[in-house]
Amino acid sequence: MESMTGRLLVATPSLKDPNFDRTVVLLVAHETGGALGVVLNRATEVPVAEVLGKWGSLAGDPAVLFEGGPVAPESAICLARTRPSVKRPSGFHPVSGGVGTVDLSADPESLGDNLAGLRVFAGYSGWSPGQLEEEISAGSWFVFDALPGDAFVSRPDDLWAMVLKRQGGIMAAVAHFPADPTLN
Repeated sequence: MESMTGRLLVATPSLKDPNFDRTVVLLVAHETGGALGVVLNRATEVPVAEVLGKWGSLAGDPAVLFEGGPVAPESAICLARTRPSVKRPSGFHPVSGGVGTVDLSADPESLGDNLAGLRVFAGYSGWSPGQLEEEISAGSWFVFDALPGDAFVSRPDDLWAMVLKRQGGIMAAVAHFPADPTLN
């Protein structure tokens, strides 16, 4: 099995699970024991500072919590992007390139100068062994390479269409698929 860690899962229009309708998920782990990711385009209205204090000053625009997925919504996963040519800070675990997870028990002030972006996700998306591969085979997900800025876009609601459009061809056309085809 080739690891898909660091890749994007983009929900196809046929995926009708309301937890994942038109979502973009960054896989932060994909191993024989299963897969774990966070939904990148579901911002809440809860400021990061309201829940995690000083971490709020490092959060990018919008500086709110994101719904990472339906599993363990009381837990938090923090994604960050390191500045170019900066030594990997303590508590940073790479996912892909300069993007990785950050240990929220660390002191945010010790990391601030090393980070170019930060997002906090309440909950996560998880798959048991083989489950994600079955969903991909069934046509529920497109799998694409992630760009370093995907997890930190300032307009997360536009990410689903943005990722599809940059693929070109028929994938770009899927970006215009109506949310409810019966109303077309």
